[in-house]
Amino acid sequence: MSQSLYRKYRPNHWSDVVGQEHVVSTLRNAVAAGRVGHAYLFSGPRGTGKTSVARLLAKAVNCTNANAAERPDCTCEHCLAMQAGSFMDLIEIDAASNTSVDDVRDLRDKINFSPNQGQYKVYIIDEVHMLSTAAFNALLKTLEEPPPHAIFILATTETHKVPATVLSRCQRHEFRRLPLDETVAQLEKIANDEGVDAEREALELIARQGTGSLRDSISLLDQLAVPGERLQLAWTQQVLGTSASEAVLAVIDAIVAGDAAAGLEQLGAALDSGSDARQLARQIVNTLRGILLLRMGASVGHEFAGDEMRRMQTQAEQLETRAVLRTLHLFNEAAAEVRQAWQPGLPLEMALVEALQAPAAAVPVARAAAAPGRAAPARPAAPSLAPAAPAADHAAAGLDGSQWNKIKEVARQHSPNLAALLNSSKARQVRGEELMLGFATDVLKEKMEKAENLQMLETVLQQVLGGAYRVTCFVSSAKASDLPAGVDSAGIVAAAVRLGGEIVDQSDQATDD
Repeated sequence: MSQSLYRKYRPNHWSDVVGQEHVVSTLRNAVAAGRVGHAYLFSGPRGTGKTSVARLLAKAVNCTNANAAERPDCTCEHCLAMQAGSFMDLIEIDAASNTSVDDVRDLRDKINFSPNQGQYKVYIIDEVHMLSTAAFNALLKTLEEPPPHAIFILATTETHKVPATVLSRCQRHEFRRLPLDETVAQLEKIANDEGVDAEREALELIARQGTGSLRDSISLLDQLAVPGERLQLAWTQQVLGTSASEAVLAVIDAIVAGDAAAGLEQLGAALDSGSDARQLARQIVNTLRGILLLRMGASVGHEFAGDEMRRMQTQAEQLETRAVLRTLHLFNEAAAEVRQAWQPGLPLEMALVEALQAPAAAVPVARAAAAPGRAAPARPAAPSLAPAAPAADHAAAGLDGSQWNKIKEVARQHSPNLAALLNSSKARQVRGEELMLGFATDVLKEKMEKAENLQMLETVLQQVLGGAYRVTCFVSSAKASDLPAGVDSAGIVAAAVRLGGEIVDQSDQATDD
């Protein structure tokens, strides 16, 4: 079985580490000066070299080269044993599967034994944030005063989950996502070494998909590359499920033109051609981010080709900053909702249509048409019926737009499906301690009325509104064609009709005043 590329090209020397010079320089100087610490914490995104640098440090402190500045030399017995995975004094622990206090106590009991081969016993604890609270407490004293022959290197992607008492006992080194150009340069080097002729555009796409993780990027190259064959952009797009940049720019062109039909057609064509909905959403978000940066006068680096950049510059000049921000926010949410959606393309289509809708403004109370010379106010028949919210995305009296947006935001954190249901509601009104939600169909109403959805929404309302509310759902079936002439379909009277009210013409009432 062949060795994967990311393992084959794992750094063996300090000079092999890519994109983390600030960490490498500090550690190399510490080794050369003989001032290596007893505990380190390496933090940063996945695939940025935390474990690889930890192994390099373990090699350096156990290397037998007389010149400390040249460690590790990768030629001594200890370095070769470590590269072969047979060095007994390098102990790697996966905290995700060794989380209990008993595992840490076992480590604490064994750490006092002298090294078997080298000068130091090095413990690399990966994903250290997965340890239990009791395990962290058991580790504290050992971290603070370990035996002279022991070095701890903790690695994590989530520093905020590591207790402050542990952080204070470690030297911290933050690993960063790799810039695009450095990732592409490393991919080109690996492709040349492997005899793969790769188009630079294909490698740039792979690097963008890696989102700053060199390991992820190398794994994608390993998946796509075939020695002796040319790695082309079209093939890379097909395998990764991404769309051509032309399709993404065409969608944004439709947004600039305010043409929802053209935008939906472009989305449909991209998805029908095999593009993955989530990847397409990420591409649109990345392009919109570039447009936002261009509009603000900032640099977008080398992420886009010259033709793309010129077209994006034109789009940036045609779009208002507020519109770019709103569209970027909508598609960013859509990218997160794709996996939970019943139809993968639906969140993208909804985001596009919503991006082209003007933000709702306050709507004056509509009045029904009256006979000449006579006032005929429209009002619901039932006196207990409160005015309903308009059909737009802002609520009426008792629930303002910012509250509703906050409710949807918190609901999305609990369940994307619940957030989608709330987005589909047609009328919303708080009446006392009751939230009334109107839906266009019985199917949506029944989904909202499921026990788990109601319970989750009531929890959200408690968090946002600060009180206990019950939820009542109904079918909002009135259409614009059902309304009398002169009644604004987006106004409060139309919303009242959707809630079950009726318009009473003044001509039907007694005229004795």
